Amino acid sequence: MSLEHGARLGHYVLGPPLGAGGMGEVYRASDTKLGRDVALKVLPTELARDVDRLARFQREARTAAALNHPHIVTIHSVENIDASRS
Repeated sequence: MSLEHGARLGHYVLGPPLGAGGMGEVYRASDTKLGRDVALKVLPTELARDVDRLARFQREARTAAALNHPHIVTIHSVENIDASRS
């Protein structure tokens, strides 16, 4: 589900892709609400519609959000945005 550079997802504007794996793709993005660069992980549609996979993704985000270390990413939010509508 590769998205185009410059595509909008909610209040994020996508930049170049940073990587991809089994749970989705990660893009450099601009958070237009807070004026900062972020890494944005996008789940493929088939995973986002799978209740078990979505629950796993949310558990992983909660676990990472509970950690505070300079070498671990900071989770700012988990959102449900339909890429086909943005």
